[in-house]
Amino acid sequence: MKLQDAVKKETGIIALGTGIGVIIMFLVFFCLHMAFPNWAPFDITVILGGIGGFLVAVGNFFWMAVTVQKVASMEDEKAARSAMGVSYRYRTLLQLLWVILAIVIPVFNLVAGIVPLFIPSLFIKLRGIISAGKGG
Repeated sequence: MKLQDAVKKETGIIALGTGIGVIIMFLVFFCLHMAFPNWAPFDITVILGGIGGFLVAVGNFFWMAVTVQKVASMEDEKAARSAMGVSYRYRTLLQLLWVILAIVIPVFNLVAGIVPLFIPSLFIKLRGIISAGKGG
């Protein structure tokens, strides 16, 4: 199966949006650390958590996009639904595994590892609001 240009383009857009979101998260962590140094850390665990969360979030989107591409070419509706369901379950398990790793492994900051998982969804909604405002 050849990867469609739309999958590449949208994954790139989501990666860019998620990357910007992670950078904003780092800035928030930094500002909180400056205001409350004993309460809010800003160290390598925050950076590693953010990078790990970014990779899981963008990887999850890419996996979903590839699955949608594959399902769109299927003629059997039952098989297509099944393929989407299996993909959804495995992608959810992947995210759950990441959350568990972010909790258990001390080199990751838990919050910095989890926040990026929500950024693609927020970014997609923001893009929809902006495009609706432009009439498109």
